[in-house]
Amino acid sequence: MVVSRYTHVSIVAADLEESVGFYESVFGMERIPTPAFDERIQWLECGDKQLHIVERDDEPPAFNHHALHVDDFEAVYGAIREHDSAEFEVLPQIETAFVDGEPPVYVLPSGEVQCYVRDPAGNLVEVNAPDADALDESAVRNLIERADVEWPSGDDEPAPIYLDE
Repeated sequence: MVVSRYTHVSIVAADLEESVGFYESVFGMERIPTPAFDERIQWLECGDKQLHIVERDDEPPAFNHHALHVDDFEAVYGAIREHDSAEFEVLPQIETAFVDGEPPVYVLPSGEVQCYVRDPAGNLVEVNAPDADALDESAVRNLIERADVEWPSGDDEPAPIYLDE
């Protein structure tokens, strides 16, 4: 049997420094040694994995996304709100929007939370945390239950985002 695991994710950036700055300031990622390629690229440390940001003229995909666990959801949520070149994404299949100017944070039936944001290059990023009950609702005020997600029942295996929790 083959055992696979991710080592890194690569995304495109129209402006390498702007995108690198976003991931450094919002998610606390740090630059790591990066080989010289024919195109501008910067590798960032993301836990025990890497994020590779490549400056290209390509458009980012509309739906493909990478998901990041954060240990301080409120801080990241606030940092995204303060970042001029990032935009929260509202899921089109859910009839929700910004409530009193607050971006939506979705709660899965498992109690995990997620929000979606477009980085400065337009890449879609899913931001995850394992426990909605642990959130400070004075900092994250627009919690939306994911009514479009049906949690497995009976003898079905649960379907959490976090497999190692």
